Amino acid sequence: MAPTNKQGGLIAENRRARFDYFLDDAIEAGLILTGTEVKSLRNGRANIAESYAAIEGDEIVLINADIPPYAGGNRFNHEPRRPRKLLLKRKQISRLIGAVQREGRTIIPTKLYWSDKGLAKLEISLAKGKKLHDKRETAAERDWQRDKARLMKDHG
Repeated sequence: MAPTNKQGGLIAENRRARFDYFLDDAIEAGLILTGTEVKSLRNGRANIAESYAAIEGDEIVLINADIPPYAGGNRFNHEPRRPRKLLLKRKQISRLIGAVQREGRTIIPTKLYWSDKGLAKLEISLAKGKKLHDKRETAAERDWQRDKARLMKDHG
């Protein structure tokens, strides 16, 4: 997590998602946030590592994302792990719902960041879970690419 206050900065990243899932297409979604949540995000404090997006009716909701309470929020502070509605176009929502219901996919958040306009955006991806042998294969491929780059650098 790189805390930044400037526009276009990364707030939180789910690095574990690439290890545990095959990620397909990334979609940028807005979030409905309260004032103290935005202030807490401006301080660079958030965790989306254990979060996922679920379907509730005809909406998509971010579940289990942790935005800690704002220090100066007193009694008007927010609940840290409350469900947050995602702002998507109707066509995107229906495509995601179809993929989850028909193909058994999962919607995983990969990045939480500030847009160029200063709005909090969430990048979500359709994901399919990896088995243990897939994870080993991915690690072996990554190691081979690293070794290959090292050999190419050494031998010109």
